[in-house]
Amino acid sequence: MNDIPVGLLLLAVLLLIVICAFFASTETALMSINRYRLRHQAQLGNRSAKLTERLLTKPDRLIGVILLGSTFANVGIATLTTLLTLQLYDESGLLVASGAASILMFIFGELAPKTFGALHPQRLALASSWIYIVLDKLLYPVIWCANFAANNLLRLFGVTSQQAGNHSLSTDEIRTIVAEASNLISKNHQRMLVSILDLEKTTVEDIMIPRNNIAAINAADEWDDILEQLRSSTHTRLPVYQDTLDNIIGILHLKTVAQNLAHGDLDKDTLISLAKSREAFYVPAGTSLNTQLHNFQINRRRIALIVNEYGDIQGLITLEDLLEEIVGEFTTDTATLHRDIHQEANGSFVVSGSINLRTLNRRLGWTLPTDGPRTLNGLIFEHLESIPEPGTSLKLGNYAIEIIQIVDNVVKMARLKALV
Repeated sequence: MNDIPVGLLLLAVLLLIVICAFFASTETALMSINRYRLRHQAQLGNRSAKLTERLLTKPDRLIGVILLGSTFANVGIATLTTLLTLQLYDESGLLVASGAASILMFIFGELAPKTFGALHPQRLALASSWIYIVLDKLLYPVIWCANFAANNLLRLFGVTSQQAGNHSLSTDEIRTIVAEASNLISKNHQRMLVSILDLEKTTVEDIMIPRNNIAAINAADEWDDILEQLRSSTHTRLPVYQDTLDNIIGILHLKTVAQNLAHGDLDKDTLISLAKSREAFYVPAGTSLNTQLHNFQINRRRIALIVNEYGDIQGLITLEDLLEEIVGEFTTDTATLHRDIHQEANGSFVVSGSINLRTLNRRLGWTLPTDGPRTLNGLIFEHLESIPEPGTSLKLGNYAIEIIQIVDNVVKMARLKALV
């Protein structure tokens, strides 16, 4: 062994350090690669991505190949360093040579390669997959025996190789990814994506029009009053009921009514007949917006009445209300905040007590609590625990509220202002 030229030994040591660097850098790259980006590239037909994905489906075999290669390289470096030292110095130089070799291995064989692999996982993982596929086939018998022993040892601790890592993302994790993609996705699109994710945890009560605010036609009213309501309505569809809102006759489409009016053949009986031709669509309270959107799609409906466990109508939801949760308010006047919000010159806002808190927060960029009552009236009642008198003032977080009008034991109007 002493006859081996020194230059050849140095070259061999350098080559083994390069091999160690390869295994260290590619191990880090393969274990830190973005699995979803990899899957996307594989679906696009990238062969390197397909090979890499196949390797990662059996991590025990891949890790076995990496560790086997790096172990042999490390043993080879230690052996050749010893031979090189004995040729150049006596046995007293072994300690110094071992220290120098350890420092070289730490910097050039481990630290620098792993840092590079962590910084460029995609490039290294895809390129190295071709080499690892070959090594996996060549070293399969050795790797199989090693994995057999390792897997049986792990089985003693209740761990099996079938327990593959779960790489699926939760809703909160997807929300974080969307937030971090600010340089790729516009703020408006980010908000829309997050709103879609929130549909599952938001219910129809959160955005419904409350029962006492539902625009509907009472078939028991005088015909002239009904005609005036039809002419002044801003809605395209109106529920029709008899005497009480819980006794719904049907849903009236104003486009059909306009046609009958144009022909001069509209009377109360015709109106009731038109309403009965379109039965009301009911949904139970507590239905998530995600489910309700699906209900609107499969039933080809645009309006639904929300009922509680006793069958009493609690409110009304429209497809437009639901879509506004995703894309924001639909309005033709950008200067108008909302039909229930009116800004004053001093910066305060006169707000209807029946307004939905989510709508109020979205319109004004506020953070009034929405985990309890769903309307401003309900929030005030919960805080005061009594029916307030006009002129009563209170503070909720960073917002000052003054009661302006009380009608039938309900807050009709209130003045709100954000405190600096």
